[in-house]
Amino acid sequence: MTTSNFAEAARRTIRLEAEAVTLLEERIDAAFDRACELIMQCTGRVIVTGMGKSGHIGRKIAASLASTGTPAFFVHPGEASHGDLGMITRVDLVLALSNSGTTAEIITLLPLIKRMGLPLISMTGNPDSILAQASEAHLDVRVPSEACPLGLAPTTSTTATLVMGDALAIALLEARGFTAEDFAFSHPGGALGRKLLLKVETIMHSGDELPRVFEDALLKKALVEMTAKGFGMTTVVNRQGELVGVFTDGDLRRAVDNDININQSTVRQLIKGSCKAVHRELLAAEALKIMEDNKITALVIEDANHHPIGVLHMHDILRAGVM
Repeated sequence: MTTSNFAEAARRTIRLEAEAVTLLEERIDAAFDRACELIMQCTGRVIVTGMGKSGHIGRKIAASLASTGTPAFFVHPGEASHGDLGMITRVDLVLALSNSGTTAEIITLLPLIKRMGLPLISMTGNPDSILAQASEAHLDVRVPSEACPLGLAPTTSTTATLVMGDALAIALLEARGFTAEDFAFSHPGGALGRKLLLKVETIMHSGDELPRVFEDALLKKALVEMTAKGFGMTTVVNRQGELVGVFTDGDLRRAVDNDININQSTVRQLIKGSCKAVHRELLAAEALKIMEDNKITALVIEDANHHPIGVLHMHDILRAGVM
């Protein structure tokens, strides 16, 4: 073994890859626009293919495209020659990755791709290669050198290809008007999906769990209701069942400090104006923002007739993983 400066090797690698990525900006040209146009016109899926390290990068690019509004999946070029080509239809488009542009498994597929009439986009490090020349749009991802000092392990080249794939995915995302909510629908199990898809009605407490007293009820009645339901508050309604406010444990402390007689005073005498109430279709993330902005821990949900139908506590949002 020889001594090595680990930190210097790491810094050199980062520097070389960063420089290669910077050079890509100069290659965003008419060919890139053409690639985007071809994909936007495609009525099927983008079939991403590549061998070895390019294949690994291809899987990531396919996943990025699929999650940002462009249907895509990865097909291994070796397997494609042994049956998986049947996964590709005549309305699809092929995005082929090969640093050399001469990868045998991909070149073998070219006659079949042409025979099916599929648009072909390539990413290579050699604009004069067979694959590049056979493509309707070629994205140039060549790099000055690999970060590997032997010039063997794909390092800088795979990073450049990945970044070009990201550039393609984001350009298409913006062109499609793809929104954060669209993204959430393709990620329902993730944190973003929970934040953007979960509605108040899904996690609110309703029915017998809803704390409620009439406005002419005695203060001690409100105290019993608050204790029984455990939200530190109760909704207050008129005789028509309409929400007129909330009574909180903070209101109770102020009443005690002012020597209010809880056996004689009504709730209506102590509540202060209107309260924050939302509709059941509101997203939980928006409800959380309302709580934070107003420094409250519970929120009332009402129907179109201003009748309270539920209550949502900050803890419910925490348990749902919206934070």
